[in-house]
Amino acid sequence: MFKKILIANRGEIAIRVVRACRDMGIRSVAVFSDADRSSLHVLLADEAYPIGPAPSLESYLNVDKIISVAKRSGAEAIHPGYGFLSENAEFVKRVEEEGLVFIGPKAESMEVMGDKISAKDQMKKSGVPTVPGSEGAIADEKDLLETAKQVGYPLLIKASSGGGGKGMRLVTKESELVSSYQMAKSEAAKFFASDAVYIEKFVQSPKHIEIQVFGDTHGNAVHLFERECSLQRRHQKILEECPSPVLDDEIRNRMGEVAVRAAKSIEYIGAGTIEFIFDSITRDFYFMEMNTRLQVEHPVTEMCTGVDLVQEQIRVAAGMPLSFKQEDLSLNGHAIEARICAEDPSTYSPSPGVIRRCRNPQGSFIRLDSSAFPGYEVPIYYDPMVAKLIAWGKTRDEAIRRLERALEEFSLTGIKTNIVLHKSIIQEEAFLSGEYTTQFLDRDFQGTRDNLFKFVDDRVFLISLAIEAYKELKPRSTADQNILSRWKDSSRKEGLR
Repeated sequence: MFKKILIANRGEIAIRVVRACRDMGIRSVAVFSDADRSSLHVLLADEAYPIGPAPSLESYLNVDKIISVAKRSGAEAIHPGYGFLSENAEFVKRVEEEGLVFIGPKAESMEVMGDKISAKDQMKKSGVPTVPGSEGAIADEKDLLETAKQVGYPLLIKASSGGGGKGMRLVTKESELVSSYQMAKSEAAKFFASDAVYIEKFVQSPKHIEIQVFGDTHGNAVHLFERECSLQRRHQKILEECPSPVLDDEIRNRMGEVAVRAAKSIEYIGAGTIEFIFDSITRDFYFMEMNTRLQVEHPVTEMCTGVDLVQEQIRVAAGMPLSFKQEDLSLNGHAIEARICAEDPSTYSPSPGVIRRCRNPQGSFIRLDSSAFPGYEVPIYYDPMVAKLIAWGKTRDEAIRRLERALEEFSLTGIKTNIVLHKSIIQEEAFLSGEYTTQFLDRDFQGTRDNLFKFVDDRVFLISLAIEAYKELKPRSTADQNILSRWKDSSRKEGLR
């Protein structure tokens, strides 16, 4: 087993890995940019080293600096977390060339699954169902028009190397096709250094369901059931649950078997996720992509299976076989995760700043993976997620009630957060029924989101602004002044003092 592991990441996932290392008796090494000098992952790790200025390219994405720290600290392995270098095949090769162990899959697996076109081809060869669409990258506008006719509308244009909704366009009619194609190519080139795009048929009532898979160096591969990830804003997940409220055992087992077949076809090692589009009308499912890393939403799987996925990653990377077989795994209860982000809940725009007060939820079967604390300054340079709140229950209804209670207890002041958005989501009938699709937040939820300022969390935020004004401190922005004005009007109408 390793004696020391470097964590090439930041925030709550770095803290998660630090804690797993400590539970296993392994020393942890943190790295940090100038913006993260006083971050919690730096304070909790056994050792911490600076790696440069705040921008990611000069710090967390700087391979030379990370390798240098790993060798200088005596770390034997590197855990990439998620994001940054976690799915960078060249980084994996460099780590291995330097005589270190990468805690994750081999570079070859990443290369096959990192490109959506090659991944789709691999899945077809393995007998995994894929969404109807183009056979490869669209060559030119003539190819675009011919392929679109074959696939039919509505359709999606997607970046071959994309993710997070970047380089993706929904096209509902032919008149939108060429302009959407050009925009998708331009965005793909900007974010992924490749303008290759392809076409897929758009599933009109889609649910996003993913299967957690795990492989080892001894030829074993299993699945740890599914996660429902359909609650998304702008193609980015915001709330996840395990198991999916709409799958029966027959479909669950079939999806699991297909996911394991996909993992074995590329001799996959470590934790990975096979993502499927599930047609909630026909009940068919199609391979979408594979994430060759640990997922943000992995805690819901841990809560329902009792498996520590991070510790298992470390054991497998050290050459040990999986500590469980497929028949050892079962689902116990229901878990829901809410991603808590420093962002304006009505616009989804980031809200960096200093956290003034932090009240964390407590109680049985509540888990909080968080990097937030009073006085912490949320930087503008990175993803705005500051915490993940997870609730478990014997049933889905019990998990929802616990999550609702925990959200009521959770308070972060000084910044705007989406806590109030989650409170509103879990009261919606579409969520309570489990029938929501990936279109719910961006389409069906719009009217409710316009009235979010009425909820208690926004009142707390508005009152804090009023106190600032009373102390003769100017509100921080024109937006804050406008909210303060709205709060005054609301207070008069409702008799608030």
